[in-house]
Order: sequence, then structure tokens, then C-alpha cells
Amino acid sequence: MRSVMSGLCFLAAAAAFTAPAFAEGIAVPMDEVRIVTFKQPVTAVYLGNPAIADVTTIDSKRVFILGKTFGTTNLIALNAEGKPVVNDPVTVFGRRMGAVTLNRGANQYSYTCTAAHCEAMPMPGDVTDYHKGVHEEINSHSDMSIKAASAQ
Repeated sequence: MRSVMSGLCFLAAAAAFTAPAFAEGIAVPMDEVRIVTFKQPVTAVYLGNPAIADVTTIDSKRVFILGKTFGTTNLIALNAEGKPVVNDPVTVFGRRMGAVTLNRGANQYSYTCTAAHCEAMPMPGDVTDYHKGVHEEINSHSDMSIKAASAQ
């Protein structure tokens, strides 16, 4: 297992110097938010597929885009006259810096790694038991933190 983890750390270090490149548009990692700033005030903002990304208005020139699941859709922003100011593609991707996918036969396991260590980071497509086990550990840890905080 140690050799697998050291191999993962090596791959993560190599991946840390590369980031996804998109020709144009808005690129958002899954489960993260990006701020989009418009050149002029807008009164309405729409996303083509709200299952892929979500939009929240900050003010008339800025919005948050939340990456919900892998895929591509588009964002359209309209000015006060109802004319399009922006019509850009939005791509939600799952590869973050330091992300490593380990394939063992047909089984897939995802990790987020630094040069020092790797941590489990289940993604869609990972082995169900692995995915479930990691989330149970996270929930258990969170529950213990809440109990400890309320005991004080």
C-alpha cells in the first residue's frame, strides 16, 4: 500500500503543474464556485441546464457559478432592455489539482494528493463501498465535532 501511495503522491506532484484548459467560456470544478464579472450591468442571468451548474446573483455585475456535476451548458446574461450581454459556455469538470484516480481492474478510487500525502476524495464512478465508507467516516467525524462543541 505504501508503494501505491508514494506513486499517487508522485502523480499528484506532476499533476499540480497542469490544470484543465478550456478554449473559451467559464470553467468550474465540481462542488466549487467561481465568480463571473460582467462588463456592464445585467438584470437577468440564466443557465441552460441547472442540473450541471447553478447561478446566484451577487449584484448587477457579478454572479456565483456553482459546479454541480460534470458537463457543459451555457450562461446567458441580459441587460435592462432584454438584450444578451453574455452567452458563454460553462464547463463543469471533476479534475482538481492533485487529483489522482487509481484503477484496480474495473474498480476506480479517487484521491486528492499533495507532495506529502493523499486523502480519499470519492468521485462519481468510484467503487460504491469506497464512496459510501468515506462519506460515513466524514459524517461520523462531523457528528463527533458537533457533540463536542455542544458539550462545552
